[in-house]
Amino acid sequence: GVGAMTWSPLACGIISGKYGNGVPESSRAALKCYQWLKEKIISEEGRKQQVKLKDLSPIAERLGCTLPQLAVAWCLRNEGVSSVLLGSSNPEQLIENLGAIQASAGGGGTSTEVLPKMTSHIVNEIDNILGNKPYTKKDYRS
Repeated sequence: GVGAMTWSPLACGIISGKYGNGVPESSRAALKCYQWLKEKIISEEGRKQQVKLKDLSPIAERLGCTLPQLAVAWCLRNEGVSSVLLGSSNPEQLIENLGAIQASAGGGGTSTEVLPKMTSHIVNEIDNILGNKPYTKKDYRS
């Protein structure tokens, strides 16, 4: 009966794609107080994450959504997640992220919500790419 409230489903903006070619000067990771984020992005692990994002892109395209929408829907699809905290830099980003759960997101978003499209087959594809499948209640019982 307990659920998690997840935060940063876009991994501090990494999933938004803004760090695909390094750290832009206008980004959060360029700020001195976010040096830890910059180091994470430019690390070997950060480069591996960028490859995973490229591998996830075809799934998002098939579902007619953006990578951020896919990430939010994936978080919400997890049975242990009660809610997802979204942080947005601007109203357009919030509208895009909400496209994971609402129809007609606008602003380049989807025409239908993403969450119902998260079938077990799609989730398994994502989990195989990420290699970090969350445990379920069933996993603990076996």
